[in-house]
Amino acid sequence: MVGIVVVAHSRMLAEGVAELARAMGVGKAVVEPAGGDSEGGLGTSVELVERALELAQEGDGVVLLADLGSSVLTAKLVIDEAEGDVVLADAPLVEGAVAAASMAATGADLGAVVGAAESAYDHRKS
Repeated sequence: MVGIVVVAHSRMLAEGVAELARAMGVGKAVVEPAGGDSEGGLGTSVELVERALELAQEGDGVVLLADLGSSVLTAKLVIDEAEGDVVLADAPLVEGAVAAASMAATGADLGAVVGAAESAYDHRKS
């Protein structure tokens, strides 16, 4: 199954998005949070993202979703060093994580999970 990692500047934000995405993935999708810096404050941490990536990796690839700015840079740094298929989705954090988890829960491949996350931009709220 394709795994998902939520990269955010806040530990609580990453955990909340991961919790929602897991619920929408009907308990099948593996969604790991990687939020905040290594001391628990706001920021990003390569080490936390790498740890979450290891937990999310089940052999079919991992999709990273990032909130903004340095979390995108951190995700890209991790991807450069990662083994296996790891992709940063160009998607809104919450909607993208939910769409990715829903698709991953069906057993879809990496491309389909990334596509689902990125299609979340098309879902308008009005």
